[in-house]
Amino acid sequence: MSTTSRAGDLPPEEYDGPAEILLDQGSIGVTVTLRGRFEPIDGRFHWWGRVHRCPALDDAVRSGAVVALRTPHGSADGRLSDVDPWGRFRISGNGRPPF
Repeated sequence: MSTTSRAGDLPPEEYDGPAEILLDQGSIGVTVTLRGRFEPIDGRFHWWGRVHRCPALDDAVRSGAVVALRTPHGSADGRLSDVDPWGRFRISGNGRPPF
């Protein structure tokens, strides 16, 4: 697991490690690789990354689903999108990230 901090009150720019996808029917343990940055044009922090392949997640959600993502550092809502050739969902969100 790694995190990189930025100066001031900005959140870290990256997180690699364990997480949970929180759904109405419970939670699914996953591993994520996340990155983010403050975007001065809109004044918001944008975060994104990939959820490592997880058959239980494949069975529970589809691309476009809005989910809560929780790491040991916090939680945030994000949207799942395209699945890459290795079976990993992309996830992204705005505002305070879950890391």
